[in-house]
Amino acid sequence: MDVRWIRRYRLFWIGGCSVLSIQILIAYIFFTLDTNSDNPSQEYQLSGKGRLNVEAMDDHIGIESALNAGRRNNRIDVYAVGDDEEDDSIGNSNAVYHKIKVPPDKQDLINKGLKIDKVPKAVNSSANKSISYTDLRMEELDFTPLCAIPSREAISAIHRARTQNCKQQIANITCLISSGELYPKELPHSCPAPGFTKGKALGCYQDDKYSRLLSNFYSDKENNSPMNCINLCLQSGFPYAGVQYGRECFCGVTEPPSSSKLPDSSCNMKCSGLVKEPVEESWSRTLDFKHSNSKARIVFLLTLNGRAIRQVRRLIKTLYHTSHYFYIHVDARQDYLMRELLSLEMKFPNIRLSRRRHPTIWGGASLLTMLLESMTHLVESDWDWDFIINLSESDLPLKTNDQLVDFLTANKDRNFVKSHGREVQKFIQKQGLDKTFVECDTHMWRTGDRTLPQGIVIDGGSDWLGLSRPFVEYLATSTTDPLLLGLVTVFRHTLLPAESFFHTALRNSKFCRSYVDNNLHVTNWRRRLGCKCQYKHIVDWCGCSPNNFRAEDWPKLLATEDRPVFFARKFEPIIDQVIINQVDQWLFGMFPKDMAGLDSYWENVYHWDDLGRHQTDDGLISLANSLSRRAVRIASEQAGNCSLSDVKVLEVTTYHNKDAYKGSLILFESKVKNSEKTVKIETWVRPIDSFTILKHVPPASKLRNVFVSSDFDQKEQQSRNWLRVLGPFTELVGIFIMWPAETVYHVTVLWVDPRMSVVSKGQLIMDDSLIGFVKLNLKPPLLPGVWSLKLIWNSSVFAQSDFLVTPLEFFSGLPLTLRQAQFVHGGSSERFSNLDEEWSSVINAGKKIDRTVFERKAYSNAKRTGKDLAIIIDSFSQKFYEVVDNCIVSGIRSCGLMSLCQETAWSSVSPDPKSELRGINKTTGRIYRW
Repeated sequence: MDVRWIRRYRLFWIGGCSVLSIQILIAYIFFTLDTNSDNPSQEYQLSGKGRLNVEAMDDHIGIESALNAGRRNNRIDVYAVGDDEEDDSIGNSNAVYHKIKVPPDKQDLINKGLKIDKVPKAVNSSANKSISYTDLRMEELDFTPLCAIPSREAISAIHRARTQNCKQQIANITCLISSGELYPKELPHSCPAPGFTKGKALGCYQDDKYSRLLSNFYSDKENNSPMNCINLCLQSGFPYAGVQYGRECFCGVTEPPSSSKLPDSSCNMKCSGLVKEPVEESWSRTLDFKHSNSKARIVFLLTLNGRAIRQVRRLIKTLYHTSHYFYIHVDARQDYLMRELLSLEMKFPNIRLSRRRHPTIWGGASLLTMLLESMTHLVESDWDWDFIINLSESDLPLKTNDQLVDFLTANKDRNFVKSHGREVQKFIQKQGLDKTFVECDTHMWRTGDRTLPQGIVIDGGSDWLGLSRPFVEYLATSTTDPLLLGLVTVFRHTLLPAESFFHTALRNSKFCRSYVDNNLHVTNWRRRLGCKCQYKHIVDWCGCSPNNFRAEDWPKLLATEDRPVFFARKFEPIIDQVIINQVDQWLFGMFPKDMAGLDSYWENVYHWDDLGRHQTDDGLISLANSLSRRAVRIASEQAGNCSLSDVKVLEVTTYHNKDAYKGSLILFESKVKNSEKTVKIETWVRPIDSFTILKHVPPASKLRNVFVSSDFDQKEQQSRNWLRVLGPFTELVGIFIMWPAETVYHVTVLWVDPRMSVVSKGQLIMDDSLIGFVKLNLKPPLLPGVWSLKLIWNSSVFAQSDFLVTPLEFFSGLPLTLRQAQFVHGGSSERFSNLDEEWSSVINAGKKIDRTVFERKAYSNAKRTGKDLAIIIDSFSQKFYEVVDNCIVSGIRSCGLMSLCQETAWSSVSPDPKSELRGINKTTGRIYRW
């Protein structure tokens, strides 16, 4: 044998053999971890069987979803939580929750890979001189933080917050957490457990890694202990916990068989815990009125937002009964809705509006505050009620009042909530319960990680509830209860707190046996559309929101007929009113023939009382005034004996018919010249499409329409800016309505401003989607005037859509001044010359265009104010909006040939009996339907 090649490459040969030997050794160590114990008193067995010390825990596992959650979990995730100080809490500093077997000697590598940083302790304010603030930009703050802010997330939140008060609030909360002074480490679990005591050990059992006695594996951490394992399993809703090899924690739902039991001396780990009999969670129970002296009386707690006043009235009309009550909370930013509903208190003694209002942002802690305050008021009120059911303007009943009352009467001692139905630790992480959030500036700021209190079961799901009076009284009056005090503290700084607070309070209090996993609701989830992070502007988190029911979803609602489901959500008549009419007919029978306004829906978007209040849209006011002036000119031309002057816009209303947007209605007041009299006119206007196909190339055949708007709702695939009002500070979105395409086209989208300059570029993928959108990436303010959205394919423009960025005649509700105009209409300060040079030859198709003309015109318009500004706005609006019709609400009818608005089908003051609250039928106790 020729061994010369071995001698020549002997160094490589030796190195290769060494590497191979090391790999075999590492593999051997890894695969024997399950059978090897760090404790010398435990025996190593080739069969892979270990000894498991099992204890029972205090929890009720009657919810089927909780029973099955762990069994469905087949994937492995690695998480790191906190610093590396010793702690007995569940989510302690060294905790690494995972489903992979990781060798102990590799834990440091995992920690390094996950960048686990030590969090410095907070210090007292008296020692502020020694605190280092190098990570904070102190020049932005008008206060000195009480500690060195340890969390990068908190530092980011402080700098992003708009007001100094909010910045200081975030800093104070962060310092309290860092010093361990905010959150309780442990809370009491008061759910009754007859026959069992804390610390009951079930004994030592023989385990098998191929057929685990307790099938849910949670942790493999160096500081694991029996108590830590108990707390983790308890938090996750399991009644049994077991510690093995000192590092492994197992949880389960069934007690290990006696055949696997070993002498206690075989295990040197003594475990303690609690156990509890499962609670009956089934909703079904024989309707029995023998133990009930009276039928259940309900408080409908309506938490309202938006401007859908007609749908709110329709909801109240559907639910109304003299035996029930309505307690209404209107979002603090929705003054229009509050004004419109106040009159109901005078007409109906069982309707009240809360005067203490909160800005109930999505996911905000203020929602929980509002619910608890409302419940306290209801407990203290003179109303005699048995249940609270919270609803919004997006809910509708699916069963009659009698069916709901019969069901609740037979279940007066029950509390109806909906659990998440997934493995608890995943729920905690997905829901962000292991994070701290601070609400201020109408935003939920994420400030860092936290450890949840041990000793309690964490639960949650839906924030739509049906709660009994005894439980609500417990929540409202137990001011010294340590469980409630601790939970309020925890959930005051929790994202979506109402989705977990009531569930957790129920499962850990004496009311645990009243828990029913059914919140009486069916919800229209389409997560592909509903989970689009559409709330990132108000929360530092991604969340999901249900979709609206549409006509095609009718079979889903019919399927609830034989189920204990009494409400459905979400419904929006501005999106689909046909489905609402179907539900109404299903419950109460056919509508009268030729019922006025049945297929129409009106929703207010502006009221003159909104001026100077929340969310005043200066662009809408400016455009509405311009269109009102045009309507006045048309009316004056029609009238031979009088003319009108001066306009005051009173309201703007969106008008839909048969679920199609038909235009917007502007109600305004105008003076009659040479007279002290005034006239109220409503004009019907709508935007003019300006989409044009320039070349019939393949992508062009897939386009139905292209327009620019704002407020694009990805969940509903719809722009909510129906009138397409665009101002200098509007976030523009190009919206593309398409036919399904078998071939995928990649189209370049160019944004061209009034100076004929390309200021932004985007990409549109034309596939089988019916709707696409591209956002304008440009810092405001935008230059007012006529813009273009140009579509490029194969280096040529094949389609475009022109649109108007309306100059502002008003700023913050007041006439624009010259100084304001130079800023508001001056255009963006962002540089885009490179982009313009790259694409100018494409959009001009080789033609030479004198841009100086467009630039002079644009900057000349930017300096206009007063009447000059009104003239230029009117010239723009005439190209992009049409006046469809006018009618007169009140005043001198001789001023024009207009008809009365009350006699038209389209006017906002025309009859709409489906949304009118009329008198009460004394026999039925209900409001008259028609």
